[in-house]
Amino acid sequence: MNRWVLWVGGLAVLALLAGGTCVRKRNEMVRRTEEMRRTWSEVDVQVQRRADLIPNLVATVKGYARHEEGVFAKAAAARATLLEARTPADRMAANAQLDGVVGRLLAISENYPQLKASENFLELQNQLEGTENRIAVARLRYNSSLQDYNAYISLFPNNLVARWSGFARNNAYFGAASSAAQAPGVNR
Repeated sequence: MNRWVLWVGGLAVLALLAGGTCVRKRNEMVRRTEEMRRTWSEVDVQVQRRADLIPNLVATVKGYARHEEGVFAKAAAARATLLEARTPADRMAANAQLDGVVGRLLAISENYPQLKASENFLELQNQLEGTENRIAVARLRYNSSLQDYNAYISLFPNNLVARWSGFARNNAYFGAASSAAQAPGVNR
């Protein structure tokens, strides 16, 4: 009888240790998932900030470059697409579209020296540049937290706990837009 109690007690201790390890690992996965969501939110805030600057930039450029209506329409459409996007993948695609439009708007300014000298335009350009830098930093943090999460749930025995708990890899890295490889053209 004494031996039986030792076996059951030993198995209970092992079960408690294994259960505690699983709970700790699952809690860490939840923490990393929330960190990934937080860093995505940071990207989202900065992308929204840029979207909010676009109408002012368009209005300023519009005053000097009236014949560039196609670019202004594209800017409005790209901004609307960005504001309607709900998932990270949709936001990334809309952001890439907006990247091209912003580049084109700034390229238009090269044709208008009086626009480049406008205080309002220069201030908007500085704000946009600062926002672009914030987006780059936020994207880096998001991609880093995503990489950290994916690595953590891929390691053994974490992958077993992840599978049992419903955690899966997330491959929604926020890369540069394909249009970023070439500079926007300027029609003179």
